[in-house]
Amino acid sequence: MKVIVKNKERLLDDFVRVDRSVIQHEKFDGSLTKELIRLNVDRGDSVAAIIVNPAKRTFLFVEQFRYPVYTKEPEGAWILEIVAGTIEAHQTPEHTIIREIQEEIGYSVRNLRPIFHFYPSPGASNEIIYLFYGEISPTQHTSAGGGVISEGEDIRVVEISFEKAFAMMQNGEINDAKTLIALQWFKLNQ
Repeated sequence: MKVIVKNKERLLDDFVRVDRSVIQHEKFDGSLTKELIRLNVDRGDSVAAIIVNPAKRTFLFVEQFRYPVYTKEPEGAWILEIVAGTIEAHQTPEHTIIREIQEEIGYSVRNLRPIFHFYPSPGASNEIIYLFYGEISPTQHTSAGGGVISEGEDIRVVEISFEKAFAMMQNGEINDAKTLIALQWFKLNQ
C-alpha cells in the first residue's frame, strides 16, 4: 500500500515529540485519499513485564502516581501496573526490562522471556511496548525497589494472588491497558 508524506513539521520536542504531517494513503480500492493532517506522538518505545512468584501463585505489581490519569480521575491517579519503562538510546528491550525490574521491584529476575509487542495507541502514537514474562523467588530479592528517586519515582511494590488479581481485572480495579493485556495473556497461557 502506498503512502505519500507531503509535509512534516515538529510541533513539540520535549519528553515526547509531536509531529504534524500532511499525507495521502492508498485506500483499499486502490485510489488515494484526499490530503489528510495526521499527528504522531513519539515518546519512544517501552518495555513491560508480568512478574510471577510461582511458588506463592502471586503477581508483583507496582503502584505509582500518574499525572495524566489525575487530569481525568484525581482519586484514581495512583495506578496498579506491571513493571514498565522507556527504552533508552542504545539499549535493547531485554536490557531495559532487566534494569526496570531491578529498579522498580528490587529483583534479579529468572526465566525472563519475551511474549510479544503491541501498539498501545496506534491512532495517536508510534510507541511499541515489548511485553515480557518473568518468574522470581525470594532468593532473587536484591533491593527494596521503589524506583529511581532522582527521576522523581515513588513506587510501591504490591504482591497480589492470581485469584485476587483476576477478580480486580474483572471488576475494573485494574485499568491500565498493558497490565490488562499481560493478565489476559497469563490467564490464557498459564
